[in-house]
Amino acid sequence: MSAEPIVYLLDDEPEILKALSRLLRTEGLQVRGFTSAQEFLAQERHQGPACLVLDVAMPDIDGLGVQERLRQSGAELPVVFLTGHGDIPMSVRAVKAGAEDFLTKPVNAADLLRAIRGALQRASDRQAENAELAALHHRLACLTSREREVLGHVIAGKLNKQIAADLGTGEQNIKIHRGRLMRKMGLRSVAELVRVAERLGVPPAR
Repeated sequence: MSAEPIVYLLDDEPEILKALSRLLRTEGLQVRGFTSAQEFLAQERHQGPACLVLDVAMPDIDGLGVQERLRQSGAELPVVFLTGHGDIPMSVRAVKAGAEDFLTKPVNAADLLRAIRGALQRASDRQAENAELAALHHRLACLTSREREVLGHVIAGKLNKQIAADLGTGEQNIKIHRGRLMRKMGLRSVAELVRVAERLGVPPAR
């Protein structure tokens, strides 16, 4: 990724925010801190890998509420929760909603850094996967309607002569369309094509 990873900090206590920011910056991490949930939710999102270290007890919107707002907006931002008075049901709810970790204040620096690095790695992996999927969708969109038809029959496991009979054309034409769709998709084998079609939600022909 071209953009540097960033750690968002959201805690309504300025002194805690300052201490966490200092700790993370000494580890070479880029940090952006907020004391207001509304301010954090309103700011423009970083384009590179990012994660959020989030206090549960916030005066305007609590941490679980912030997590839900992010989920509703479609933001794929890994969250590490910090709490001074968390309990097991709260931590279970947070993790079920996709939280990376749930740590108790005063937090151990090693535990926090491990959770943050894990969250940033997950964010980086997710962005790479999304970029790859977007590229595959673009390649799929470049196929002609006939190539899309042939694709559906190929992933259904049909031979060229069977596809030709189904589509009412010659076997040589099917070979040509099949070769073109494989080149456009950047694939070399039927097995790869089947896996990619599954990722893209392309159904096999009946």
